[in-house]
Amino acid sequence: MEQWIYKVCASAEWERAVAEAAWLGSPDDRRDGYIHFSTATQLAGTLAKHFAGHDDLVLVKFATAALGPALRWEPGRAGQLFPHLYGPLDPKLAAGCQALERGPDGRHELPKDLCGC
Repeated sequence: MEQWIYKVCASAEWERAVAEAAWLGSPDDRRDGYIHFSTATQLAGTLAKHFAGHDDLVLVKFATAALGPALRWEPGRAGQLFPHLYGPLDPKLAAGCQALERGPDGRHELPKDLCGC
């Protein structure tokens, strides 16, 4: 069974990544030295902590197996293991991309088909 992870970013960032065929991540990713991802169960917390109030975001889905040995699982919030990619990301590896909308309460609405959300 394949495991899925997700990258949240501004739609303009993702469009640039696709056009350039390689991506070193957001400014926060570059500052930290790796590209931040979240599992399905971590997404709501990631959105609340790092993207509250942001519009024009996309959620990009990746299979962990496609990212190879550059993907590492490291402790983050509350001791949870988060996926981090050490190296450039090939946007062609994305298994899907969709816009994230905010609901009436102002929080981002996750797709209904995400496991654990």
